[in-house]
Amino acid sequence: MLLMIDETRTPAHWASRDHCLAASLAEGDVSDCIRIALVNNMPDAALEDTEFQFFELLNAAAGDMPVRLELFSLPGIPRGHRGKEHLHAFYSDIKELLNKQYEGVIITGTEPHQSDLRQEPYWGILTEVLQWAEQSTVSTVLSCLAAHAGVLHRDGIHRHPLPDKKFGVFKEKKTVDHPLTSYTTQPMGFPHSRWNEVQEDELGSCGYTVLTKSVEAGVSLFVKKKQNSLFVHFQGHPEYGAGTLAKEYRRDIKRFLRGERQTYPSLPYGYFGETATKLLTDFQELALSARNQELMSLFPESVIVDALESPWRSSAIRVYRNWLRYVGTVGPRLRASAGSVVSHVGDWHF
Repeated sequence: MLLMIDETRTPAHWASRDHCLAASLAEGDVSDCIRIALVNNMPDAALEDTEFQFFELLNAAAGDMPVRLELFSLPGIPRGHRGKEHLHAFYSDIKELLNKQYEGVIITGTEPHQSDLRQEPYWGILTEVLQWAEQSTVSTVLSCLAAHAGVLHRDGIHRHPLPDKKFGVFKEKKTVDHPLTSYTTQPMGFPHSRWNEVQEDELGSCGYTVLTKSVEAGVSLFVKKKQNSLFVHFQGHPEYGAGTLAKEYRRDIKRFLRGERQTYPSLPYGYFGETATKLLTDFQELALSARNQELMSLFPESVIVDALESPWRSSAIRVYRNWLRYVGTVGPRLRASAGSVVSHVGDWHF
């Protein structure tokens, strides 16, 4: 089944796809669809990439399940002219979200500017959305920084700064059997890109269940039922495309060469092959000997990008397929009971 987005709100990068299906249907005509809200809070440089990543992932995960997607973003996130225009053209007002019910909501993180997330300008509206999600969805996915914000708001769990950016693809083992990780390979490997972490012992003491973790990256996927909604937290990014980490690495190198960061970025762990690693190590030596942003003209981008793969893709599709199956099973009961969400259906015990 093709992912459905209102035809007047379909970004060009998706509308141009041959397999795209844009739907402009009255609310009563989509009763069989799984209704998902994507609250995309990524900064302008990653806004459209993140849209596309989730569009592709949900489209692949849906299988024969009809999924209708609507786009939102939190106010208070710094935007340039292009970002504002994009939001105006394709995103709905966050107030509309707070007056509706959805089977599922996915909330992305954004680039933090404060060590204490409660000092971010969007913190107030984010907490409103989180409280709304507890009451008005079957399940809520929180990605990276949003996961940190969710546990801080609900349980007072603070994130801990890391000595270096946790950056790369890390192999994760399942810690318990759970429907969300059914039929996934063992071990899984998901991309991570973060400067902070929440820790297993603190999560456990507040009732969270850790589903996957790795020796190098710590906790990755963890869940907790919060009122009506199953909250699914990812410290990593299963939605990332094959080239996303490379794009971030290149961006961080440019920041170093412009003097916007003091240290040269570490290579993403477990990501580049031997040839690309050699080329990038040589470039690092050059950049450290002559720090100048004009050196980016020598960056071996085409060589490294052409060889990139996304071995985490099948696991990401499976986890999101399991999630859609869950919200698609419980969702119809939500509508039938006029807002009363059941806690489990059949074998889906959470």
